[in-house]
Amino acid sequence: MANLVLAEHSHGALNAATLNVISAATAIGGDVHVLVAGHNASAAAAAAAQVAGVSKVLLADGAAHANQLPESAAAQVVAVAGAYSHILAPATAYGKGVAPRVAALLDKAQISDIIKVVDADTFVRPIYAGNAYATVKSNDSVKVLTVRGTAFSAAATSGGSGTVESVAAVADAGVSTFVSAEITKSERPELTAAKIIVSGGRGLGSGEKYREVLTPLADKLNAAMGASRAAVDAGFVPNDYQVGQTGKIVAPDLYIAVGISGAIQHLAGMKDSKVIVAINKDPDAPIFSVADYGLVGDLFEVVPQLAASL
Repeated sequence: MANLVLAEHSHGALNAATLNVISAATAIGGDVHVLVAGHNASAAAAAAAQVAGVSKVLLADGAAHANQLPESAAAQVVAVAGAYSHILAPATAYGKGVAPRVAALLDKAQISDIIKVVDADTFVRPIYAGNAYATVKSNDSVKVLTVRGTAFSAAATSGGSGTVESVAAVADAGVSTFVSAEITKSERPELTAAKIIVSGGRGLGSGEKYREVLTPLADKLNAAMGASRAAVDAGFVPNDYQVGQTGKIVAPDLYIAVGISGAIQHLAGMKDSKVIVAINKDPDAPIFSVADYGLVGDLFEVVPQLAASL
């Protein structure tokens, strides 16, 4: 039996998280097939066929998938699911919307947010906000999995020689309607794919100070900008900046936490970063427990000095 990866894509390109899921599928063993469900999505299918480890791409091109609504995507997965022992999706907003629906339609138990493949039936996933890990074995004939992308390396985007096969697109499920999308435009790297992240917390005091203090440092480092839930709830920055258990899970090469105390929910979203630098005036702040480098000081003095020195 083969493994099926549900591709997340936009504007003719695969999203980075899909490459991590392909690596997870490869670790399970067996052939790896990728399902690209979209409208005018042939470019994304061609890109998927070039990814190392992919042997076949299923292209379901139809109007029902124009806005990638999870109800239609789930129906599409189920329509082709009979040939697969494992169905994998990224643990993103899109994947988390589709995978539970697939599991329910197939009457299977979903295993969420896996970070390690032990064998074809056994997987490791975080629990208790990442403070413990559960090893889960499934006896289901079909395993429905979401994959934490930061736990797996990205598959190479070239070197593959997969074939592209068109499959019939399902009709619109008719249970949801696309209304609108507000797309955030930024010249900075996308938060979950960035190699360097500068993140701010409630200690910055206001949205104005967040931008005044952190933007020069982020500009110097060509970094993405993130925030703690406290900063988001206080209205300093929009929701899509949030890093943490209820925000985005990140694992950059360098994570700089400024004025973030380190609540357990925030640590769950960034503690896998390769190098963590914490700047906080409280020497007992929990963030220092996971930091590789810690600086106790007034962030309003320290961060401008750091930016000026770069």
